[in-house]
Parts: sequence; C-alpha cells; structure tokens
Amino acid sequence: MIDLRGIIPPLATPLHADESLNLDAIPALAEHVLAGGVHGIFVCGSQGEAFALSAEERRRVLDAVLAAVNGRVPIIAGTGAITTRDAVALSRQAEESGADAVAAVTPFFITPTQDELVAYYTEIAAAVSIPLLGYSNPMRTGGVRLLPDTLARLAGNIPHFVGVKDSSGDLSETAAIIRACPADFRVFVGRDTLIYGGLCYGAAGAVGLTVNIAPALAVGIYTAFQAGDHAQARAAQDQLAVLRERLPRFGTYPVQVKEALNLMGLPAGPPRRPVLPLPDGEREGLRALLVELGIEVQNGVRDGTE
Repeated sequence: MIDLRGIIPPLATPLHADESLNLDAIPALAEHVLAGGVHGIFVCGSQGEAFALSAEERRRVLDAVLAAVNGRVPIIAGTGAITTRDAVALSRQAEESGADAVAAVTPFFITPTQDELVAYYTEIAAAVSIPLLGYSNPMRTGGVRLLPDTLARLAGNIPHFVGVKDSSGDLSETAAIIRACPADFRVFVGRDTLIYGGLCYGAAGAVGLTVNIAPALAVGIYTAFQAGDHAQARAAQDQLAVLRERLPRFGTYPVQVKEALNLMGLPAGPPRRPVLPLPDGEREGLRALLVELGIEVQNGVRDGTE
C-alpha cells in the first residue's frame, strides 16, 4: 500500500493561449511543487479543471505528470464524473496509465442519495485494484456530501477504499469522519485554511489549491505539526490563510491560482472559458498580494503562454 499522507497539491493543468493542453509546461509545474517538499500530487482535480477536460485530455495530462514525477511521490488521479459509467472508465484508464491511487468526486449536477453514492463507489472499486479515495466537495456539487456513516460503510466493505478528501470546510464533519472510520482510513482536509485544525483532529494531511503557489509554506504546517511545534505550525497556517482568504477577490475560480503561477514565471496559461483571464487591474492586485506575502514574482509576465 502506498503511503498517502501529508501535503498534496491539486496540480493546475497548463494551457496554451488557444486553450489547448500545454503538456510541455507540466515538468516545470511539477518541479515547483516537488521543490517545496510536497508528499504527493493530485492530477485532474477541481483546480486542475477536470470538469473542463475530455477523458482523453485527462489521460494525456496524467501521463505527462507521471513522466515528470517519475515515482518521486505518489500520484492520485481525479476520476469523478456525473455518471458511474464514466467514473469507472476514467478510473480504469488511470490505473492503466500507472496512477498510484484514484479519487472520485461525488457526482455533480444531480443529487444522489447516500445509498446511490455507496453504489457509485462500490462499482468504481470493483473496476480497479489501486487505492480509491472518496471526494466530498459540497460547494462544487450542489450540496452533495459523503456523510461519515457512508464513508464508514464503504471503508468497512471495500479494502482498497482507503480515504477521502473532505472539502466540506466543516471541522466538526472532518472529526466525525475520523471517528466513524477505521484508524488507518486517511482523511485529507480540502480547505487550505484548516490544515492545522485538521491535523489536530487526526487528519492524514491536506489537498489544497494554494499548495500550487506556496508549497513550502503549506508543507511547513505539516512538518512543524509532526515535530510537535504547534506554535510554528499555527504561524505557517496563519500566513497561508491570508493567501487563501484573499484569492477569491481576483476573478472566477479556478483562474486565481493559474494567474498567480503565471506571475511567478510558471507557465500555467489561461483557464478554459467561460472563465476569463484577469483584467490588468485585478492581475496587478494579485501581484501585490503575492509580493506582500514574500512570494517571488516576475516582471512583465502576462498569461504564461508567451
């Protein structure tokens, strides 16, 4: 069983100006987060714009990340979909490519019951032999969430259903999941502002979008916590929280991280429309935030595609 723990970025998917995949940019993005000490990489998650990618594009992105990382950290492939059939196909594809684990967000647009969610994950699990994680993100899925009892059912019935990314933003729910599930069940908080709090409750780590921008800072929360230095862990958490809380001022999700990476000289490129690049004024505001937080930016970088 792979060691899933720690701080994991949901890697941004780089695009050219015409919105085609920029696979040549993936090594630079991967090296940036690896240099920050991350413990894994989540490919084609929400920040990776999986919702805007075809199945074939998701395969190509995953293959490129696997090649760039070359086994240095575990790779988790996002394989969730609206239909079970599509989620199964994406999960099989990810296993064939060589992903270390898959994580499937709950179906979106529709509102499945908890029993339907159990059936969804059970069928995905039957299709793959690598570890499977649930992914509860009610803000992005119309309020659909994986309840603690549902996760406990899945963990009890499926040996390789090993964890969940909990993006509820509710630490009481995170704590309830940890209490309900087996001791070795891995709960990752999905809110960058709650990494320290999640670790205090017993979470295995975090998957947070700002890890793309400030990987070493996020890793520092985890490292300090593991060393028992709670003051340092809280200080790092406070600093990361400033970045996360102020990012939404700049455009429509998920453009903020991509624009920040571009400003840092990392070729993330634009988001896929209908989300638009930031106007110049907002881009300069984002630049000022990064500078304020001590994040190095480059002059003259506009969209990362030149």
